Amino acid sequence: MNAMTQPQTVLTDEITAGADYEIVRRVIEDISENYRDQPSLEELAASVGMEPTALQKLFTRWAGLSPKGFLQAVTLDHARRLLASDLPLLDTAYEVGLSGPGRLHDLFVTHEAMSPGEYKTKGAGLTLRYGFHVCPFGLALVMVTERGLAGLAFCDPGGERAALEDMTGRWPNASYIEDMSATVPYAARIFDPANWRADKPLRVVLIGTDFQVSVWNALLKIPMGKALAYSDIATRIGRPDAPRAVGAAVGANPISFVVPCHRAVGKSGALTGYHWGLTRKRAILGWEAGQLCTD
Repeated sequence: MNAMTQPQTVLTDEITAGADYEIVRRVIEDISENYRDQPSLEELAASVGMEPTALQKLFTRWAGLSPKGFLQAVTLDHARRLLASDLPLLDTAYEVGLSGPGRLHDLFVTHEAMSPGEYKTKGAGLTLRYGFHVCPFGLALVMVTERGLAGLAFCDPGGERAALEDMTGRWPNASYIEDMSATVPYAARIFDPANWRADKPLRVVLIGTDFQVSVWNALLKIPMGKALAYSDIATRIGRPDAPRAVGAAVGANPISFVVPCHRAVGKSGALTGYHWGLTRKRAILGWEAGQLCTD
């Protein structure tokens, strides 16, 4: 791996939601931990030191639904688990419990996989350009090759180096160049629903084993607003005996959000692990639910 300096994060207002995420993250944590107590807007606002009206506006701007709507969603999800643990896991937005509109959409991704030989070299001969960008879920580390998007990770301010080391460790023989000019167009495409266009699909390159790529392909087929159990993913790829291996492949997904590993859940519908944190997983699912409600 090429020698790298401390990554530079350019904080801009190109994505307004990014500036709101720290407060939203704290509110989502509060809601997730205390939903049984049905915290009021005033209580949620006090927990983050804001006026209720200001929090209502900020949260709605970020999520597309209010804190109360998010709270109701979490509560409904809990009720579903208690009343019907065998509910179909392709129920809309299972984690947040919201029913979406008839029109479901995704990122309109077109993807290809590197050959097994290319993967076995651990990135030798591969150049990845990277940059950190403000996004609705904190900071996004975007990594691209000449063939398309190859990596997408998340972190909070101050966690840039750890996120970069995590990602570069996956392909230790590759060369890495910090190049915001190369990654800005991808960040704009990924996080702005207005740019999710079927006529201009986002190009993605999957770098993994044959088994991992088969799992990631299955994830790409889960529509926005849906969820699927690890065991069901295993069945879909013809490996019903390997749900644990599927879970490991989901966890190793290098292109978060775009390859929607956040839409994989436990058999009961419960969230399990997420490489970038369960609060962020809830945030992504809630944000997607808000996008569908807005639709």
